[in-house]
Amino acid sequence: MQRSMLPELGKPLPEMNQPPFTDPHYSEHGVTALVLAGGNSSRMGTDKALLHWQGIPLLERVCQAAAQSCSRVYVLTPWPQRYQLLLPEGCHILLESISGQGPLVALEQGLRQISTTWLLLLACDLPLLNPTILQRWITLLPDEEVMAVVPHHLGRWEPLCGFYHAQSHPDLRSFLKQGGRSFQAWLSTLTTQKIALDATATAMLWNCNSPEDLTPPEV
Repeated sequence: MQRSMLPELGKPLPEMNQPPFTDPHYSEHGVTALVLAGGNSSRMGTDKALLHWQGIPLLERVCQAAAQSCSRVYVLTPWPQRYQLLLPEGCHILLESISGQGPLVALEQGLRQISTTWLLLLACDLPLLNPTILQRWITLLPDEEVMAVVPHHLGRWEPLCGFYHAQSHPDLRSFLKQGGRSFQAWLSTLTTQKIALDATATAMLWNCNSPEDLTPPEV
């Protein structure tokens, strides 16, 4: 599928229906957040999901922001026992059966198991996530033609705080089967809509990759 020329995030369109998730309290009309907690944290040197930012583990902070914005929050990880006790109420674990293969493979596992129309993919190292901004983006999600809605900054996508339509799953499976692993490359083949970023939203996407990053930046 070729990427169409689309305007930046604009007026919402009527929502499409997808089959409900098996959870009886789950609504297919909401947006599900999927937080990735299966990386190696090689640059950090230790599991960054467990590192504290202003007294709260990074993973817990991201889940809290997601829970204020989405109807359901899942953490995808190969280590469920490691994180179970620090998850906020209402957040649940999805077992990552194929780990260490990068975020595109992780997204495919999420799309395979979650049936809401839109999935909000989040890295676990985004301590400055702003629920108000996420909520605004959710209210503006389109529903026709667009397979992904992703922040775009300095010529690059910011895919680990982006929205992916359930119908993008077949395209993603095909891309992975061909050996693709680059988010930037996949999004260039998909009908992807940009989220324009102001200064506040840009600051929100700052992430922690090294011990030095645990010092809050000037925002």
